[in-house]
Amino acid sequence: LKVHMLILFQVELAEICTKSERYIGTEGGGMDQSISFLAEEGTAKLIEFSPLRATDVRLPSGATFVIANSCVEMNKAATSHYNIRVMECRLATKVLSKSKGLEWRKMLRLHDVQTKLGVSLEEMLTIVEEVLHPEPYSTEEICKCLGISLEELCSQILSQNTQDVSTFKLYQRAKHVYSEAARVLEFQKICSEAPANALQLLGELMKQSHISCREMYECSCPELDRLVDICLQFGATGSRLTGAGWGGCTVSMVPTDKLNAFLKNVKKAYYQTDGQRLAGENNSLFATKPGRGALVFVEA
Repeated sequence: LKVHMLILFQVELAEICTKSERYIGTEGGGMDQSISFLAEEGTAKLIEFSPLRATDVRLPSGATFVIANSCVEMNKAATSHYNIRVMECRLATKVLSKSKGLEWRKMLRLHDVQTKLGVSLEEMLTIVEEVLHPEPYSTEEICKCLGISLEELCSQILSQNTQDVSTFKLYQRAKHVYSEAARVLEFQKICSEAPANALQLLGELMKQSHISCREMYECSCPELDRLVDICLQFGATGSRLTGAGWGGCTVSMVPTDKLNAFLKNVKKAYYQTDGQRLAGENNSLFATKPGRGALVFVEA
């Protein structure tokens, strides 16, 4: 009972932290907050929402995950990049919902559309191809699709710092979200089944993920792309950006027997060619493994 109550408390804290970030104007998700509280040593986690829950995922033996900092910083709260993506996903949700006769005004997330329709992620990708067009949508076209005024769009749907945006990419963002969700479930399946070529299969999913982040969600940056390329060049089976994007870090899966050579070569190729990166190289590149999340100490 005590363990069950502690888990419930950790879940509640994660949800509180998620809501707190929104007070600075960022329409953030809850992934970072959730893993910070729900992480357990020795296992990765599949995190799902509504309700929040975490499932153990045993990572394959013979591989090490390496974090590499691109040394590019992005302040989510000071820019509209992050919120624009959230609004594009929200608008795609509403346009998809309207096309399928759902109560689109109540729908906020792409996941909601899939749940209401009761279809697979693969089927949702087909629906995206059928309903949305790759060309950016103007605010006028979105209003026409939904049958609302520009005033209603701004006051009821868009966040404060996206109301001046004139075009939104709905097709690309929806395609990324549904395909990324499918990759997450495929990653879990491969880890569970542990085939002989697991590292190659998982690495390929990570490569596809970064390509989609770069081309469909457009949340990468030149430095992240270069760092991913360098990591793959020097032995990583897979590499992708991690976090919100537009800067920050990459995560790479590296065969353990290649780890030392990998670290040495990445340092030389990315950090030692730039004075600013070189200054922080000791804290910018390191191997890691699943550790325990935040602890809650309660006095007896």
